[in-house]
Amino acid sequence: MKARIYRPSPSVTQSGAAIYDQWVLEFEPAKPRTIDPIMGWTSTKDANSQIKLSFDSLDEAKAYADRKGVPYDVKREKTKRRHMQTYADNFK
Repeated sequence: MKARIYRPSPSVTQSGAAIYDQWVLEFEPAKPRTIDPIMGWTSTKDANSQIKLSFDSLDEAKAYADRKGVPYDVKREKTKRRHMQTYADNFK
């Protein structure tokens, strides 16, 4: 059972970054999902794939994984360069 630690990306409809300062620890699926032959829904027998834990810092998430003995991968986010301009710059 391996986990991945990442910072979720912001929603495309929101420009603020206040909610996205937390780190998420999510377990990778141990088995692939299967399709139910009658209903057509996808299902899994792996209960850990439904667990998603959030932490205030990367160090807290790493400490939790180390304490529980869970191997993990850290997905670093790309740094975004913000281009600030005024409304008047649209008419230059």
